Amino acid sequence: LVKLSGCCSCSVMSSCSAIILVQGSWLAVAVQKRIDCHPQPGASQEACEARGCTWCSTDVPNAPWCFFPEDSPYGYAPRHELKVIPSKRSKLILSPSVCHRWDSPLVDLFFSNQFLQITTTVPSTSVYGFGEHEHPTFKHNMDFVTYGMFSRDQAPTAFANLYGVHPFYMCVEPDSNAHGVLLLNSNAQDVTLSPNPSLTFRTIGGILDFYLFLGPTPENVVQQYTEAIGRPHMPAYWSLGFQLSRWGYGSLDVLKETVDRMKRYDIPYDVQHYDIDYMERRLDFTYDKVNFAGLPEFMKEMKKNGKHNVVILDPFITKDEEPGTYRPYELGQEMGVWINNSDGVTPAVGQAWPPGDSVFPDYTNPRTVEWWTQLCLEFKDVLDYDGIWIDMNEPSNFMRGQYPGCADNEINNPPYTPSISDRSLAQKTLCPDSKTYLGDHYNTHSLFGWSQTEPTFNVVQQATGKRPFVLSRSTFVGSGKHSAHWLGDNFSQWKDLRRSVIGILEFNLFGIPYIGADICGFNYNTTYELCLRWMQLGSFYPFSRNHNAEGNSVSKQNPAVFGDAFAKISRATLRIRYSLLPYLYTLFYESHVHGGTVFFFISKVRVTYLYLLYLNEINEICILIQNTKRPHTESLMFHSICVFFLFSTCICMLSMKPTSVSTKLRKQIEMFECRSRCKTEIHEFRLKSHFEN
Repeated sequence: LVKLSGCCSCSVMSSCSAIILVQGSWLAVAVQKRIDCHPQPGASQEACEARGCTWCSTDVPNAPWCFFPEDSPYGYAPRHELKVIPSKRSKLILSPSVCHRWDSPLVDLFFSNQFLQITTTVPSTSVYGFGEHEHPTFKHNMDFVTYGMFSRDQAPTAFANLYGVHPFYMCVEPDSNAHGVLLLNSNAQDVTLSPNPSLTFRTIGGILDFYLFLGPTPENVVQQYTEAIGRPHMPAYWSLGFQLSRWGYGSLDVLKETVDRMKRYDIPYDVQHYDIDYMERRLDFTYDKVNFAGLPEFMKEMKKNGKHNVVILDPFITKDEEPGTYRPYELGQEMGVWINNSDGVTPAVGQAWPPGDSVFPDYTNPRTVEWWTQLCLEFKDVLDYDGIWIDMNEPSNFMRGQYPGCADNEINNPPYTPSISDRSLAQKTLCPDSKTYLGDHYNTHSLFGWSQTEPTFNVVQQATGKRPFVLSRSTFVGSGKHSAHWLGDNFSQWKDLRRSVIGILEFNLFGIPYIGADICGFNYNTTYELCLRWMQLGSFYPFSRNHNAEGNSVSKQNPAVFGDAFAKISRATLRIRYSLLPYLYTLFYESHVHGGTVFFFISKVRVTYLYLLYLNEINEICILIQNTKRPHTESLMFHSICVFFLFSTCICMLSMKPTSVSTKLRKQIEMFECRSRCKTEIHEFRLKSHFEN
């Protein structure tokens, strides 16, 4: 039974049932140890046994039915060598940990042409990280959950691979120490979290290049990680103010009305974003001279009034304009900056926002950086921007591969496709055998957004002469050095409000602390109550922006469109944010210089008490803490708000779906209900390790 991981053959099932009953705990442990031998869909007993693996059904959710036998004759033995170099310099003494942080004796190491796999045990089930995904808890579920990592234009959906790739995790050990591990690999990959507890890494290219960060505190882990991948950039002070955006203003008149309404209600904001509807037919480096006539003058006027302007630019360039009319394409064609087909000569052609067909810049090519820099500097003379928002840079393509389709070869259709959406490497992007400056798109796909951020960061700095603002949808290991990030095209739903907290915590682990979510939701129609609560929560995101999509019947969701009461509450909450900006700015400085997180800093803050106060029939968040170094109960600090967010089950009114809008808005909430819940959460928090909740 031990060798078969608790499985009985059909012929002896009747005799095994008693053993299973008696040895129930024995069998449960065996199921926990299973390592999937057939990770791709369509497993069968015949296919499983043909691989030399064991087949056994189980009622345990997500547990593999096809798994490696424990008595496998294959394996590997690591060879440890120590080269001693005599030296009179100071000695470094490494004390062995009481637990195994990295141990991979479970099953074979696979290292083949397009399939690499390794399994390691971890010291506890308190595992955090791996991205970019949306999931319901900060601490990962270890019940045979698999996460795919391959950048994709994908609205946040539970467990789907989203815009960025971050193969990094942190584990909090039983003694409350922590360590982190990075697999530096840009190929499509997945990781399975098993209750053993163990992690199984699979990738279809590159090498198994692991880096271990020993902590011992969670904050130390992030500091060590960012020392290796690059410290987060220092954002401009103005970019910490509240920001407003919408895809679908449609005209400059509507935008002016929005700005005037915000001013009339005295709602503070510092940054105005311009989505693709400002462009002429969605062409980069243009603006609509009909619907947005006077936009250059308007942007200059905004700057005179203390506001800052951020324009969006997409990565794809149309090729179908009349000759001599669209400089970005003609200059790019002349300089040879495009991603090419598998022949390495002809540009890969797909479809995107611009009319006609589009080509895709290859930002790993130094010539592309020159092309991009030149165009961005020229555009600064047209529209006086302060920052650039780079979107759709997974890269996104509105078809499966490019014209005329992807060839049937092992690059486009590898023997194993990781657990990613559609199980396709070409869906909504280019064919894997497309050629970039650094090699096949198969290897560089998830580096596209990362490779675009640095040249954009540098050109904004050159164009403005000031600290740059760059907002990127796609990210990779080290992207925080040059860009901010938002959590993508989320939905106007209560679950998205709550899960935004998890996403923000995770990106602080990934070294991208300048992070936020679209306040009130991007897709779907928001509601008064949801948007109000989200404004209260989002006022304390590191990157705080209200943004929504074209086509929603609720066409506007900025804090000035819901009436006096809504505006009053939003104004009060945002003023709390603005009062904390000097402290938030200092946290970003500490993160920039020393690494570490901005959104949570548990190890240095002790929660004394946590209340939600409802005063004058408006809801204001008020969190009072006692800092370990300065025990002043009147201290109102950003760290306290971050701790508050970690108690996701104690967000109370912010995360609770309302039963009645009118009662929630027009009646005071009895304080003792929330106070009691929060006291319970704080008590449980003190009994557990920092991140157990």
